Amino acid sequence: MADSDGEFVVDDGSDDELVAQSGGARGAVGGGRSGKGGDEGGKRRKKASKAAWEDLQRSWDVVHELDDGNLSLEGFLEAEKRRRVLRDTTPIQRGIIRHLVLVIDMSFAMAEKDLMPTRHRLTISYAIEFVREYFDQNPISQLAIVGMRDSIAVRISDLSGNPAEHIEKLRALPDLDPSGSPSLQNALEMCRGALFNTPSHGTREVVIIFGALLSLDPGDIHETIDGLMQDRIRVSVIGLAAQVYICEEICRRTNSGKAAADLGIVTDTDGSAYNVALHEVHFRELLMSATRPPVTRQSQLQQATGETASLLMMGFPSRKTDKDPALCSCHNRPVRNGFLCTRCGSRVCRLPSECPACGLTLILSTHLARSYHHLFPLKIWSEVPWNDAVRSVSCFACHAPFPDAKNKDADKGKDAEKDPGDKHLKVPSKDTNGKKKKPAAPVPKGVSESGRYMCQVCRHHFCIDCDVFSHEVLHNCPGCQSDTRGDLATTNGKGAANGSVSNGVAHDSNGAMAID
Repeated sequence: MADSDGEFVVDDGSDDELVAQSGGARGAVGGGRSGKGGDEGGKRRKKASKAAWEDLQRSWDVVHELDDGNLSLEGFLEAEKRRRVLRDTTPIQRGIIRHLVLVIDMSFAMAEKDLMPTRHRLTISYAIEFVREYFDQNPISQLAIVGMRDSIAVRISDLSGNPAEHIEKLRALPDLDPSGSPSLQNALEMCRGALFNTPSHGTREVVIIFGALLSLDPGDIHETIDGLMQDRIRVSVIGLAAQVYICEEICRRTNSGKAAADLGIVTDTDGSAYNVALHEVHFRELLMSATRPPVTRQSQLQQATGETASLLMMGFPSRKTDKDPALCSCHNRPVRNGFLCTRCGSRVCRLPSECPACGLTLILSTHLARSYHHLFPLKIWSEVPWNDAVRSVSCFACHAPFPDAKNKDADKGKDAEKDPGDKHLKVPSKDTNGKKKKPAAPVPKGVSESGRYMCQVCRHHFCIDCDVFSHEVLHNCPGCQSDTRGDLATTNGKGAANGSVSNGVAHDSNGAMAID
């Protein structure tokens, strides 16, 4: 049919290209601008409006290849270890006596398999690790666990300081399939009831693992948020799916924001109260970050009443072993070993705990010491450049050998002799096929090029593994703790830890000479 209409062709061009074409046409008619310039302007506008997910990260170009053809991942592993250590070490007041409620989502959304094996099983596994780490870092604190399923809140374990009881309850949860919808209001109201009778000298915190995108509440949740603010309860949320507005509102009003400022509460605004997990490793990092005590803020109660800090009475009992078993006052079970209350003489099975008879807090001195390191954290050790690396040949703590600075300089000399025209390259060129190697991968931020990290107090050098172990487990510097300097090791009021003096010259343990 000659007089029929032609086929309809879909125009795949974007609005930016349409604007560019019209702009180019106007430029051609006006004579002052060309159509090519209009197209370039449209491309620039299109490039500027590129979304974040459209940005291509060529991570394969960053990987450094060794001489034997294998990939070098040491720099990335060391950078990851260093990232865990780099944090603010300013001594500030924190609540070392904590009362925390862990809320676990057990709704239908936790059956998803985007986090392997499922969200539910991975959450239970991480929750068990969280309980161990929480009581290891906060031995004089207490913890409770609450679940959300079928639009109600389920009490999993009561508020106590015994990690074995919480772990036993958590290990029975994988057999319980997720079902129903979660209810943030019911869970928060149960948390308010659990934390209502806690003493005012301790913190009141709620950590929620939320995997759904909805909350089926029986009433107005904003009234519950007002009650949380009035009771000085902090809420932190770890999302597993996406960001939800009501969760952001709960964290903002209970941790920071204008509403808290109107009540006279000075808050920390670091924005870390609400986070969404990107993958399994990130989820674990977010959960384990809750083991660090929060910053103490000026509460509404202290501003209103003018109350000041008061002393707390605690007992430090010692273990006693008897030939004949006796009933403990905490579980009413016959035991031979136990701790006697320093006030009333009642027997308890384990520490820390609260005496069931007189209510006295019973702890050990080591428990108080482990909680004390949060107030005065170990300072970050500095990176040691190659110029200062000659002072040590091995780690002061584990005696692991360091990379030799002389060999590094020798390699540089060999490279210069082989290819004097490519002195700027850190690696020699390949002899086969006439191809040159890629330049050495740059040192990541925070990683020492010499593999040495120095304590600013004792001036000793340590490896990256000892750096992580000292900051995450020991919370003390091995060099500072082993300082046994005497009068002979001090020269003009200055001397290195574990130093010695020979012929009037002071040397440290790594053989370096102390120079004033």
